Amino acid sequence: MIQIDDVIVSLDMLENKFCCDLDACKGECCIEGDAGAPVELEEVEQLEEVLDVIWDDLSPEAQAVIDKQGVVYTDEEGDLVTSIVNGKDCVFTCYDEKGMCYCAIEKAYRAGKTTFYKPVSCHLYPARIKDLGMYKGVNYHKWDVCKAAVLKGEALNLRVYQFLKEPLIRKFGQAWYDELDDAVKELLDRKMIK
Repeated sequence: MIQIDDVIVSLDMLENKFCCDLDACKGECCIEGDAGAPVELEEVEQLEEVLDVIWDDLSPEAQAVIDKQGVVYTDEEGDLVTSIVNGKDCVFTCYDEKGMCYCAIEKAYRAGKTTFYKPVSCHLYPARIKDLGMYKGVNYHKWDVCKAAVLKGEALNLRVYQFLKEPLIRKFGQAWYDELDDAVKELLDRKMIK
């Protein structure tokens, strides 16, 4: 592991290879699982504000869930997460004509309709942040759904933390990321990681 400020990054983030392959997985990480995506408290208001922009892109089932319980709920572990449809699909999913799953919020952002990209936990996936008291832990979440992403990452020789450069900078800042990158290069030079 590497510690930068109050953030501890697991070796899995540094050694494993990863690059999302949406053509292969069709966005399955947004529609599988037993809970919604983790949401930071300050993101709840942003999720509520973007609803007017994305409402028509959401399924009638997702709209009904949002009307009933809102954009987030507290899961079994006590974490604030996005609301889900039928016990699995994130309420913010939408599909194209080929059945590819997209985030309606990200779609609106890319179209210039909102300044909110999507919850940072979604942007950071496959990394998950864990509160460790005085520290935050950043871990690589391995999931069978992402097998194609591992193969693509290996083919591109792209490490998880490199694939996640933009969201890591969004969360922790450019200087933090640069320090992480320098530390990884040093570990590679010393052959302490592969």
